[in-house]
Amino acid sequence: MPRRSLLITLSAIAAVSVLPFPALAQMDPHEGHRGMDGMPGMTTPTGGDPAHAGHAHDVGPAGSTYDLRFIDGMVQHHTGALRMSEFVFNIGQPGVGALGHSIWRDQAQEIRAMALWRKAWYPQAPVYPVALKPGGDPNSLAGLTRMSQAQIDGMRMMGDGPTKENRVVWFLEGMLDHHGGALIMAHDARAKSTNPTILRFAREVIIAQRAEIIELRRMLAVEGLRKPEYHKYDALFAL
Repeated sequence: MPRRSLLITLSAIAAVSVLPFPALAQMDPHEGHRGMDGMPGMTTPTGGDPAHAGHAHDVGPAGSTYDLRFIDGMVQHHTGALRMSEFVFNIGQPGVGALGHSIWRDQAQEIRAMALWRKAWYPQAPVYPVALKPGGDPNSLAGLTRMSQAQIDGMRMMGDGPTKENRVVWFLEGMLDHHGGALIMAHDARAKSTNPTILRFAREVIIAQRAEIIELRRMLAVEGLRKPEYHKYDALFAL
């Protein structure tokens, strides 16, 4: 599915899915999940590009606050993509600047859609992004805490900024890992959420991100780079 189709679908979803969702009604027995690196409810992958490492993919166990935690994590993740794209906006090299603008536009549209869902489904949630407390109840807003700066930085997955000389490869390799993180989060949502809107969104994220990963690999090949690690997310392409 092309990115244009994803945006059209997101606009339609945002328009029809603002009815209250019984977010705190479903109970789940899996609670008290702890992540790594002192980040409750989140984990850190290994084997990634050091310049973009430390992304905390896991927002915690299923439960009635899962969709809220997923939305807040994905919004921060998308915000990282916006910031990364801005580094290549003025590059005239064929494809790179245009791709940066395209990613920025698409991710901003998805952020707006997720903000509508959050407001409709969790009107009593804090205005700041949340994460599960250590040992917190995943079925209660009381089990949540403000997302720390370390968690936000991990979700945004930017790492160190580029130099003028390396920003093309920095962007292409970093966005490949960034999209891989989105694939991981989307599969997590498909396993843990029961909300049809989130499930549809997660499916479309997988379709769109795998297509862009393939395009990123093609653009890296133009730069003479064909590293085996560029294929480490291929297992997540399947629906």
